[in-house]
Amino acid sequence: MPLEVRNLTVVYDGKPAIHNITLTVQAGILTGIVGPNGAGKSTLLKAILGLVPRASGEVWLDGRPLNKPRGEVAYVPQRGSVEWDFPANVLDVVLMGTYARLPLGRRPGRAEREWAMECLRQVGLDTLWRRQIGELSGGQQQRVFLARALAQDAPVYLLDEPLAGVDAATEGVIIEQLRRLRDSGRIVLMVHHDLQTVRDCFDEVVLLNEHLIAAGRVDAVMTRENLQRTYGGKLVFLQDMD
Repeated sequence: MPLEVRNLTVVYDGKPAIHNITLTVQAGILTGIVGPNGAGKSTLLKAILGLVPRASGEVWLDGRPLNKPRGEVAYVPQRGSVEWDFPANVLDVVLMGTYARLPLGRRPGRAEREWAMECLRQVGLDTLWRRQIGELSGGQQQRVFLARALAQDAPVYLLDEPLAGVDAATEGVIIEQLRRLRDSGRIVLMVHHDLQTVRDCFDEVVLLNEHLIAAGRVDAVMTRENLQRTYGGKLVFLQDMD
């Protein structure tokens, strides 16, 4: 069940943010998106979701157009883009992930609450279910949003820098859950910022800088030539990159 991006272009203020991106992301593979700031990584995820308008191109899932996903795609946004002062506790936030599976107008019931608590257990936060979301640490907040995505039980997971600024324990929990999703045959596509850990985190990687530079298995893609094309003079080469 592949996720296919075909000739996708997004334009902001008359300038392409991403240009003519064609990409296939396979199920059962943990795929990272890497590139410099302003390369269009977050824009690509939002365009797949339909959160920003596409100037051209299409997104297909399992051989059919993905135009208005409801329940098919779980999304974890950047933590800095979330308003953490809204009056909701941890369980309420995770329950939001069950809405897409419910008939319109039906509210979550006992079964959904039990499933939400199980998702919190998977990220190690079930004892904090009553806590207001704004009272949590940054790493705990990121775990809650991952639990919300897990509660959606979707075939596709898109994550925008979930490891940015989190503690080591939270990083371990996130990677463990993403590997579990991969091993269960889900599509997992994640924006990542740390070149040093790409090989540790991903099976495949996408190098992006407005255009698609390269995509494929990590060892084949993470070469000096490809990284130079992606980052230009901003890149400090890693030791033993080749």
